[in-house]
Amino acid sequence: MARHVKKGDTVEIKTGVNKGATGKVMRVIPEKDRVLVEGVNLAHKHVRPTQKNPQGGRIRIERPIHISNVQPVNPKSSNGSRVRFDTDAKGNKKRVATDGTEIGVVTKAAKK
Repeated sequence: MARHVKKGDTVEIKTGVNKGATGKVMRVIPEKDRVLVEGVNLAHKHVRPTQKNPQGGRIRIERPIHISNVQPVNPKSSNGSRVRFDTDAKGNKKRVATDGTEIGVVTKAAKK
């Protein structure tokens, strides 16, 4: 099944504590239908002192958000937008916002 967001997209959060926030997708976890968005849904993680982090203590990390709670940002309106999938004459599958603005290529056509 095609996903409406992919790594590197700018998305808007539609529900929850971070509603209205925007951020870049760092990772998509398709098995769990979740995405990791930069700077959103932060939680404290307690870490022991290590060579990399000699002080130890609490660090802030991003936690995954369900994929249904985010929408890709439409480059034309700078707001979250619903997405549909279209195929052009060459066979490339593209994501298109509801107002017709192209958001990005999902898959490229196979060479013959």
